[in-house]
Amino acid sequence: MTVLDPDTLSRYSGRVNSKPVTERADAAANRQRILAAAEDLFATRGPDITMGDLAAAAGVGRGTLYRRYDSVAAVAVALLDEHERRLQEAMLSGPPPLGPGASPRERLVAFYDAMIDLLEKHLPLALGAETGARRYQTGAYGFWRVFVAAQVREAGLRDEALPDVLLAPLAPDLYQNQRHERGMSVAAVKKALRRLACALPEGDG
Repeated sequence: MTVLDPDTLSRYSGRVNSKPVTERADAAANRQRILAAAEDLFATRGPDITMGDLAAAAGVGRGTLYRRYDSVAAVAVALLDEHERRLQEAMLSGPPPLGPGASPRERLVAFYDAMIDLLEKHLPLALGAETGARRYQTGAYGFWRVFVAAQVREAGLRDEALPDVLLAPLAPDLYQNQRHERGMSVAAVKKALRRLACALPEGDG
């Protein structure tokens, strides 16, 4: 069974095994205000907000906001941090099928299900942080790719392009189109992804 090394994966995502950063009490309070305001704005207005909107909603100056985050996308990434961290930890050391111990196909299916649940709950954040070229520049995408590539290799396949192909259906803008433009159900999307997971041969894990 292929073992996913946390140290290797942590190079792709600072969210895994990261050490807390010490910050002044006033800086921590500002960060919490910014993130709380951003959570509300993303939930009510979607990703089309500005840094001015964020500063006003958080009650902080633009300088304070820009010292910590250089864009709305950076704030969205910070908000996704905790949600993605939990999923990453489950993939590394949680119970099967998402964690170690299941076959590559079973782990890919579990990963798809977990990612769709994350997108369904936090789609505005994902749209703000991980669309277009930004998606491939995030540490999270690197983490997901290493995980999927490990399942591909464990299944006995040698195909460098396949991990990206298997991740492509999880693009937030595609999910938005499926759910909110074409009216697909969560169950329908998950069913299609389970079929896609059959690209991996069955195995004993």
